Amino acid sequence: MATTEGRSCGTGPLSGLRVVELAAIGPVPFACMILADLGAEVIRVDRADGRRSFEQWHRELDRGRGRIALDLKNPDDVTELLALVESSDVLVEGFRPGVAERLGIGPDVCLGRNPALVYARMTGWGQDGPLAAAPGHDINYLALTGALDAIGEAGGPPVVPVNFLGDFGGGSMFLLAGVLAALYERGSTGAGRVVDAAIVDGVGAMLGMLVGMRSAGQWRHERGTNLLDGGAPFYTCYACADGGYVAVGALEERFYTALVHGLGLDAAALPDRDDPLNWPALRREFANRFAGRGRDDWARHFEGTEACVTPVLSAAEAASHPHHQARGSGPAAVAPRFSRTPAELH
Repeated sequence: MATTEGRSCGTGPLSGLRVVELAAIGPVPFACMILADLGAEVIRVDRADGRRSFEQWHRELDRGRGRIALDLKNPDDVTELLALVESSDVLVEGFRPGVAERLGIGPDVCLGRNPALVYARMTGWGQDGPLAAAPGHDINYLALTGALDAIGEAGGPPVVPVNFLGDFGGGSMFLLAGVLAALYERGSTGAGRVVDAAIVDGVGAMLGMLVGMRSAGQWRHERGTNLLDGGAPFYTCYACADGGYVAVGALEERFYTALVHGLGLDAAALPDRDDPLNWPALRREFANRFAGRGRDDWARHFEGTEACVTPVLSAAEAASHPHHQARGSGPAAVAPRFSRTPAELH
């Protein structure tokens, strides 16, 4: 008989909600971490043999869980899981399409036992389509959506944005949106739903603004030549004298004016920033100035101005930044926040 360990239930807006998480990697544990942070009781179903890929990577993502170990190839353990499903609100799984059905825990079976269940499925390619059964990772999903092609320096190859954009942005966040929407509907209908969350779908939806910019003739195909991809000299990163970097986001005119003033440059002597043909010359001017002082020196210099200049911090540095310290935020912190219930880890 498997036993549940470390079961936790929070006090946030999802308090009273029970979620069954079939242990997976990446977007599934991140989504379930957020559900737990928001007060849901999350019970993670681990493999009976204890094996799990990249286990150490998920230590932070696994917080706030109860745990139960089951062998889903064992009929008795499948029966135990289905009994848990009967008293739960949400089940989240990240198997390849068809695996849950072969194990006898697919949506038809689970919804048959609990018609109010929200059965959430997380994949890279989706539950159907020519690539549904194909293996893949974040980089592959980004490549096929057009997102990866848009990221990188001019004249260089696409740059992989860690796995933030695919796994967590297009995956976890759209999975959460689907789960919460299904729960809202259930409040009036009493009926559960199957949520098919695919990273390619989520990332594709996130490209809406880029599509709009391209349709308006304001997005060039060449990487690193556009307003928001590092091409603009007033929206990019610069190296400093100590090897650190600062991020500049002076898009609006008044912010740009503050940037130029802070760099000690004469605005009247600079070329028109609205003409992309002038961007290389502006970039050289700004780069030369930023290269003359250290990162933290520039951060202090621009503090309190409207120049939108910030130091590029490592995750370790970010944790001790005064703003994050004051808010109790930073890497892996609870978000978002709500009135009446404090943001806290469980």
